[in-house]
Amino acid sequence: MSITLDLPQDLESELSAEAARLGLPLSEYALRVLLTRRTRGGTVPQTGAELVAYWQRQGVIGTRGDITNSQEHARQLRHHAERRVQE
Repeated sequence: MSITLDLPQDLESELSAEAARLGLPLSEYALRVLLTRRTRGGTVPQTGAELVAYWQRQGVIGTRGDITNSQEHARQLRHHAERRVQE
């Protein structure tokens, strides 16, 4: 089945940019977005536990094996953010 959509320019740009960042054709990225929405039942996680469960189902948790101490990593990020120069 094919669907033609007239998207606002800013939404099209945002979707195209994200698809390019992931190295996907726009049509495949849009399909993934729609499938993700459908598979999570069209609801947004309401609690921290629901969000963690969703991240686990999506395979997001554990993707940064290079971070062995998450609290120290967060401290370093905060330290860098506090000292960056704004232009």
